[in-house]
Amino acid sequence: MQTKLADFIKHSAEGQEADEILRSCVHCGFCLATCPTYQLLGDELDSPRGRIYLMKQLLEGQPVTEKTQLHLDRCLTCRACETTCPSGVRYGALVDIGRGIVEKQVKRNLQAEAMRYSLRKILPNALLFNTLFKAGQIVRPMLPSSLKKKIPVKLGAAQAWPAARHVRTMLVLDGCVQPTLAPNINAACARVLDRIGISLIKADEAGCCGAVTFHLNAQAEGLDYMRRNIDAWWPFVEQRQTEAIVMTASGCGVTVKDYGHLLSHDRDYAEKAARISAMTKDISEILYAEKSRLQELVESKKNGNQTKLAFHSPCTLQHGMKIRGVVEQILSSAGFDLTNVPNGHLCCGSAGTYSILQPELSQQLLKNKVAALESGQPDQIATANIGCLMHLQNGTTTSVRHWIELIDQRLSDL
Repeated sequence: MQTKLADFIKHSAEGQEADEILRSCVHCGFCLATCPTYQLLGDELDSPRGRIYLMKQLLEGQPVTEKTQLHLDRCLTCRACETTCPSGVRYGALVDIGRGIVEKQVKRNLQAEAMRYSLRKILPNALLFNTLFKAGQIVRPMLPSSLKKKIPVKLGAAQAWPAARHVRTMLVLDGCVQPTLAPNINAACARVLDRIGISLIKADEAGCCGAVTFHLNAQAEGLDYMRRNIDAWWPFVEQRQTEAIVMTASGCGVTVKDYGHLLSHDRDYAEKAARISAMTKDISEILYAEKSRLQELVESKKNGNQTKLAFHSPCTLQHGMKIRGVVEQILSSAGFDLTNVPNGHLCCGSAGTYSILQPELSQQLLKNKVAALESGQPDQIATANIGCLMHLQNGTTTSVRHWIELIDQRLSDL
């Protein structure tokens, strides 16, 4: 695709990156077949190819309108198009650049601006989110049914976190909403790794990965969260006190793995960010590397009473981090009977804050995803991201859990 970027951006690092991405697109249209919003709306401007044309226009200096903003807002950033694209177009990076420019040029109405501001101030702040969530549980009986569904009556408590006792040590990111919504996920991860011979520890100053604010187009603010995490982890890295940084939320994992790229032009953080990204691993990558030891632990548990399990692979896992089939292998080797999930490449509609900002499209995608997951009549549904977990649980009575909790439970039964 030929481009002629406008003067306001062509000499910047963002402009050069955008130009490279645009030129890699051959507008073949393969991406249309796997784009969730195009499947629902049938509008080319709600497809990756259509949005690329819109971003090309704004980068070339053509007028930007609310219509452009709407079509970019409707994008889930699921990156299924990247998996399909034969030319390797880095659509996710391009849409971040495009959205950032549109946000500066098109003013939102007061209600929309207030909502987005609230989301980026509340969700990344673990203490504030926890306080407000507990308050929401108290007033839940008085809320409209649409809001009640988003506030669980009861949350699972975290079980014991094993003391650090092994030579091998890894860091884990606690994150922002997961400690409140599902505090047992990281504790379960710590117990599983402890059995393998790895101690999992936390850096107290680390918090939100930065994805929420960055993808709400407050990109400078998002980068500050990233720098804070790097500062929190760096003493452990520098003193060789950790061999990896473990992610149990794939949404955080795909972001932290991208720190090196996002901060590549920051003179003070570029090198550190690249090192952090290289050390970051989804928990599935860790366990797959330790599969022999894990297999030894679960071998005696295999019997005829297998749990039928439907695994939902989050977009951030399969399209963002390109980790496909790994969790499924781990679950199968642990004795779970995995059901077939049609259209497993399509997004569930959670997509960070998308379910709040685009509720109608999100609910359509949720309905489709739940139907696919339940088609094999599973006993439980498993996933790998806290946002997907909560979103899916709102659409089904079948129990939805993080897959690492199921592995921990299986090992605990030995």
